[in-house]
Amino acid sequence: MLQEKFEDVYSKFRLHFYQNLFEKWQDREASLTTVETFCMEIIHYMGRPTVNEFAKMANISSPNAAYKVDRLVRKGYLKKVQSEEDKRKFYLEVTDKYKKYYKISYNYVSKVMDRVYKRFSEDELATMEKILEVISEELMPEIENPSKLEH
Repeated sequence: MLQEKFEDVYSKFRLHFYQNLFEKWQDREASLTTVETFCMEIIHYMGRPTVNEFAKMANISSPNAAYKVDRLVRKGYLKKVQSEEDKRKFYLEVTDKYKKYYKISYNYVSKVMDRVYKRFSEDELATMEKILEVISEELMPEIENPSKLEH
């Protein structure tokens, strides 16, 4: 039962995102392909990865990652920022154009969280926060926390 509830919540967030995405681009072609959207979500989650860090997280080759990054830079969703310490190193940063695209998904998260804060007591919220922290930090070891990535 708990698993079904978890899957239901996860699916509702995804479905809401897709509904809004299709609504926004109903009359025009989306500028990001599905694979590019996934790449951007990975890069955004990671913070400021290098191409190699992105390739490793996405489980793709470095040349394939470089190709995808170059396309996303040309489309205006990513920029490469040269490292101050090591001029050979470049970090990937999402642009304002992507942040607007991404905002579609996270506006709904904010709306639901506002409802959560109103619905649950301080103790229940603290318990929920602790549970989510344990899930994120301990029970999902396959996904590195971006704050722990070394640059």
